[in-house]
Amino acid sequence: MSEPRVIKKYPNRRLYDTVESRYITLADIRRLVTEKIDFIVVDKKTQEDITRSILLQVIAEQEHQGEPLMSQDFLSQIIRSYGGAMQGVVGSYLEQSLKLLSAQQQQMRESMRGIMGGEAFDSIASLTQHNLERWRAVQEDIFRAMSGNSGAGSAQKKERDDDSDTPREKRV
Repeated sequence: MSEPRVIKKYPNRRLYDTVESRYITLADIRRLVTEKIDFIVVDKKTQEDITRSILLQVIAEQEHQGEPLMSQDFLSQIIRSYGGAMQGVVGSYLEQSLKLLSAQQQQMRESMRGIMGGEAFDSIASLTQHNLERWRAVQEDIFRAMSGNSGAGSAQKKERDDDSDTPREKRV
C-alpha cells in the first residue's frame, strides 16, 4: 500500500493538497473520502496530525446542508458518551454498525445488478431506507438504556415496529 496523500493546513486555515499542488476545500476532502483515497491532514506549523478534526468539519458541513443524517438527540447522546466507561464501546459499536450497513448495501447492489429496470433501483432504495431507520432505532434504544431511560425506549420501539409497514418516501 502506498503512502497516504498529505494535505497541509496552513495558519490561514487553508488546506493544501501536496499531490495536486493546489489549495482545496472541505468539499474536496469529502471527495477524497468518498473515492476512498487514503490521506492525512497535517498542521503546517506544528506537524500535528489533524485528520480527525478536519473530518469532523466535513461532517458538520454536511449536517448543515440538506437533510441531516444525525438527529439532535443522537448527537447529544454521543456527547454524553465521552468520558464515561462506555466511550470505547459506543465508538466501536457505531463503527461496526456502519460497516455492517455498508456491507449489506453492497450485497444488495450486487444481487440486484442482474435485474434490469427501475424496479430494482426502487427495491434497493427502499431496503436502504429501511436499514437506516432500523439502525437509528437500535442506536436510540442503546443510548436510552445507557442513560437509564430503558422503559420508554421499548415502548417507542414497539410503535416504530408497528409503523414499519406504512409506505415511506423513497430517497435516492
